[in-house]
Amino acid sequence: MSFSNVKIFGSTALVGFLLLPLTANRMEARGVEVTPATTTQKDQTDLSVTVYNSNLALVRDVRQIHLEGGALPLRFEDVAASILPATVHFRSLTDPAKLRVVEQNYEYDLLDPQKLLQKYVGREITLVGRETDSGSTKWVETKALLLSDNGGPVWKIGNEIVTGMTAESYRFPDLPDNLYSRPTLVWMLDNRGSSAQRVEASYLTNAMNWNADYVLTIGRNEKTADLDGWVTLVNNSGATYNDAKLQLVAGEVHRTPQAETAMRDMLVKEMSAPAAKPAFEQEAFSEFHLYTLGRRTSIQNNESKQINLLSGTNVPVEKYLAVEGQPYFYRNPQGIGNAIPQPVKVFYRFKNDEKSGLGMPLPAGTVRVYQADSKGEVEFGGEDTINHTPKDEVVRIYVGNAFDVVCDRKQTDYKKLASNLYELEYEITLRNHKDSAVNVEVREPIGGDWEVLNATYKWTKLDASTIGFQIPIDKDGTATLDYRVRVKW
Repeated sequence: MSFSNVKIFGSTALVGFLLLPLTANRMEARGVEVTPATTTQKDQTDLSVTVYNSNLALVRDVRQIHLEGGALPLRFEDVAASILPATVHFRSLTDPAKLRVVEQNYEYDLLDPQKLLQKYVGREITLVGRETDSGSTKWVETKALLLSDNGGPVWKIGNEIVTGMTAESYRFPDLPDNLYSRPTLVWMLDNRGSSAQRVEASYLTNAMNWNADYVLTIGRNEKTADLDGWVTLVNNSGATYNDAKLQLVAGEVHRTPQAETAMRDMLVKEMSAPAAKPAFEQEAFSEFHLYTLGRRTSIQNNESKQINLLSGTNVPVEKYLAVEGQPYFYRNPQGIGNAIPQPVKVFYRFKNDEKSGLGMPLPAGTVRVYQADSKGEVEFGGEDTINHTPKDEVVRIYVGNAFDVVCDRKQTDYKKLASNLYELEYEITLRNHKDSAVNVEVREPIGGDWEVLNATYKWTKLDASTIGFQIPIDKDGTATLDYRVRVKW
């Protein structure tokens, strides 16, 4: 039985499809069928992208187009697949008073083989398959009416109903009007101005994000460091942004579905700011900070891009060791005579000010610390996250626990003087196995109404519930802090 007589050919299911030349989609304007004007990425004259560190971006797309007079539709292609349709804003930069938007649509029923097949239910398609005869292969075309595509195609070929039929490819005479090869914005416009129009479309899109990463390279003397900041930009929005102005916003932007349109209007004004100077330039924007790249850049879809944010050399840093107690120590006896090991934490801190060679507000991100060993090889020394840090504020980075400095805590006394009055005494022993002296900052949280009765080292009331000590320890030495408190709950 030949293919033309409904032979099932090939051993594979649908693996592709062929399209004949596509016909232009058509729309109605005031009862008259017209062919929509179409603009694509090639018409762009300017492009700006502002990315927020909350998986959100604002796109401002300016294009030079030609429009007929009167009412007509415009197809605006090459927009982000993750666009938020409610945030779209269209305007003419040439004749804003004479080009009016009557209606706006977002078409996202995108072209793929399965959807194309479903759109042709009730219509005729050409099936293309291979037949092998005496070692030779030939392509055979068969006209078939697609009756249904629920769980698989049902065909009518001649007078027979056929199921389970596979084909190498399908050929379709045209592209259905309601199926688009890419996400498309469609406007119904009323043009009373010139035919040459410079227009702007702005919209918010999801699936774009950025974060900051920092490298802090500590000098051998642990007194200075170099700080390099990098922006990591991730674009999964479904669009490519070529030769775009790039801006980044750091801060916690509150969003609600009802507020997205108002937010769009606010951000469109912000995008009209003057172009930045070379390198990232920052400025205050509302209660956030705006970072503008001084050159244009291209952001490919499904791309992760890194851009230098800042560099600082010979930044003064301070390394310090700290022991931080726990509030529950003061709630009940701790087993007198049983020492409790406490970690000695290692921190670096520096001030983000101009005197230190910095001063730019630092976006939240991860700081990775490196330090050279005795051979000059740079080794990884730990990492920590920082919050958004304004200028003139101190950055504190926790990098791990000390190896050669250890701490034991022992509760040496516990007395209940009344139903809500207690006396507690603690012994904190610090041992230093390094070949140099160290200083350890001990911070002890205390609840309730408290007073220090005695202590072997000078103490400081850091706040209403914390007492602090500075404990110096000689090399290969031991220091013991003993203090007694009276606590009333």
